[in-house]
Amino acid sequence: MAPVPVAGAAEWKASAAGKLTGLPQGAVSRAVWGHRDTGTLTRGGFMGNPVGFRAVKLIAEAAAAVPVVCQDAQRRYEVHPVLDLMRRPNPGQGRAELFEALFGQILLSGNGYVEAVAGDSPGLPVELHVLRSDRMSVVPGADGWPVAYEYAVGGRKHRFDMTGSPDPICHIKSFHPQDDHYGLSPMQAAATAIDVHNSASQWSRALLDNAARPSGAIVYKGADGQGVLSPDQYDRLLSEMETHHQGARNAGRPMLLEGGLDWKPMGFSPSDMEFHETKLAAAREVAMAFGVPPMLIGIPGDATYANYAEANRAFYRLTVLPLATRVAASLGWWLSEHLGAEIDLKPDLDQIPALAAERDQHWARVGAATFLTDAEKRAALGLPPVVGS
Repeated sequence: MAPVPVAGAAEWKASAAGKLTGLPQGAVSRAVWGHRDTGTLTRGGFMGNPVGFRAVKLIAEAAAAVPVVCQDAQRRYEVHPVLDLMRRPNPGQGRAELFEALFGQILLSGNGYVEAVAGDSPGLPVELHVLRSDRMSVVPGADGWPVAYEYAVGGRKHRFDMTGSPDPICHIKSFHPQDDHYGLSPMQAAATAIDVHNSASQWSRALLDNAARPSGAIVYKGADGQGVLSPDQYDRLLSEMETHHQGARNAGRPMLLEGGLDWKPMGFSPSDMEFHETKLAAAREVAMAFGVPPMLIGIPGDATYANYAEANRAFYRLTVLPLATRVAASLGWWLSEHLGAEIDLKPDLDQIPALAAERDQHWARVGAATFLTDAEKRAALGLPPVVGS
């Protein structure tokens, strides 16, 4: 969010280094990934890879299901216009669908964009929409802050002006050490492992198409001792092999050889035997990049956690909650600008079943602390003070 000058103020703050990252007015800055663009990574790492697909779905669905509380410095709200807006953000989506799309965009591209549709009167937007990150471009100003966002569909573009207040776009990005305007996604970090896993799957498919075993060698010994087939004989042999002995439907069919032909089967080499382990190692690297314990995806050979419940707790503590907390805080600050009053959005840890045992212990410890007052106990539990106390 760009700094907005306060009316009547003599000066306003801005980053001294920010202007170095800016481009001339109207120029568009894009993250340079070579062949690791968002579209290619999405097709190969999400739509074409079961490990990447399951990791993204697992995180996005779990984070979207985390209950969110709305509070300010005085109280926690059970009913609030922001909660109503999030419950039904637009006619086509509910809360879960909107947040799943937002978390999915962040995981796939490192960037999430939420559009606010303004109503006839100032205040909260009447609708919220998640925009595709591969269609969005940041237009930085001379000071390095975004002055606009451009959304391109086909040959048409729509420009969102970011110089006024409140901002029409909420841009949530992951940390990127080498880019000032775009985030780094787990999919980019796992790109090499995804390529290895996809190549291993293609190799396995090719192996199945060839009777699920390494190919052997057909040795020809002619009557005169010359092991050379005529062109017609070679083409006929090749056609018969492809028609009658390749593919799953021909698995196990006996081979009839004639005219001095002999079949020499080949066994698995050590590299063939290790190929399956290479695929599992690549799958573990993909899961590690996303922060998903391999046990939760069904990848064998991982004994980091003693049981499934412990792995599930670590998944929520180390992956789901940090992402949900960061996104909720960004949306809360952004919507506060529209509302004209500061509110805080954060996950409700007490309503997450995976953390129930930890929260029970935490409440018990705080409740048993006799050296704390009731107000201090509420503060320790993340609750606002009681009104009138």
